[in-house]
Amino acid sequence: SFRNGLTPLEIIGNLPFVSEVRRLDKRFKKLDLDDSGELSVEEFMSLPELQQNPLVQRVIDIFDKDGNGEVDFSEFIEGVLQFSVKGTKEQRLHFAFRIYDLDNDGFISNGELFLTADTDGDGRVSFQEFCKVSQTKGVL
Repeated sequence: SFRNGLTPLEIIGNLPFVSEVRRLDKRFKKLDLDDSGELSVEEFMSLPELQQNPLVQRVIDIFDKDGNGEVDFSEFIEGVLQFSVKGTKEQRLHFAFRIYDLDNDGFISNGELFLTADTDGDGRVSFQEFCKVSQTKGVL
């Protein structure tokens, strides 16, 4: 099983069709320029939608569950499921929250989003506060 406790079959069971797995496999292989079986930061940057994104390293860090600096196919599938519209709203919220939780402590602790979202005034933003602000600001 993967780090989130799901087996490969359970992850694939979350995908609507086998054709979706094939599409993701083709996309992964196209991005894997050196055929290493893992995507590096440089290979991720070949995605046009990420080239100008200042948070691309955070996205990669979230996909990279084992922390080796590269994303293998199972990490890619798991990340895409969270990131895509096919994921549940809560999965997408968790993914967005983790992008802003720079030190991975479960709280957002600085920046403009922090000033808006820290509704209880404790100096940090919990996931619940993040969910509230995302609903009112249309984050997802």
